[in-house]
Amino acid sequence: MPETLPLFPLKTVLFPGGPLRLRIFEPRYIDLVRECTQNGTEFGVCLIVDGEETSAQTTATIGTTARITDFFTGEDGLLGIDAIGVDRFEMSSTNVRDNGLAEGEMTRWEPEPSIPLASEYSVLGTIAGRLMEQVGDAFSAYADPQLEDATWVSCRLAELLPLELAQKQLLLECREPELRLDQLMQLLPTLQSDE
Repeated sequence: MPETLPLFPLKTVLFPGGPLRLRIFEPRYIDLVRECTQNGTEFGVCLIVDGEETSAQTTATIGTTARITDFFTGEDGLLGIDAIGVDRFEMSSTNVRDNGLAEGEMTRWEPEPSIPLASEYSVLGTIAGRLMEQVGDAFSAYADPQLEDATWVSCRLAELLPLELAQKQLLLECREPELRLDQLMQLLPTLQSDE
């Protein structure tokens, strides 16, 4: 069923289960945090494909909902939030509220099933394990690596590997973990040649 949620367009691609840390200083996003906290609701994160975070922009229509998990105060005294990606969605329309906050009418996609990581993708599981050793302590979302789960491995690699934002967006839009893993396998040689 379609639902309407406030939007936080960003120059990043959020995947289900992935961490998101934000500094909040614009009044419209303070309103977003207040609304989500009071109502126990999520907000939508979508990639800015044209424009900037602080001005008019064009966004991808497929994004991920995020749930606030914690608050902090930055060294600069600004409010910060930690959030985690929940469900992917597809937006059918957007609207801008009086306070400048965008909202989108969206339909959530069904969560991807948890399926075993096939042997032909074992190298990707190994790479994900190495990445977890480097960043696992930095994000509570990574505290319990699921290196035998195709969906988990494909999402973590898509968000952590040094890919272009357009590539990450295409990986987010994959409907099946095996398709995402296939694309990651094809991208690996290009990443190695860049090193």
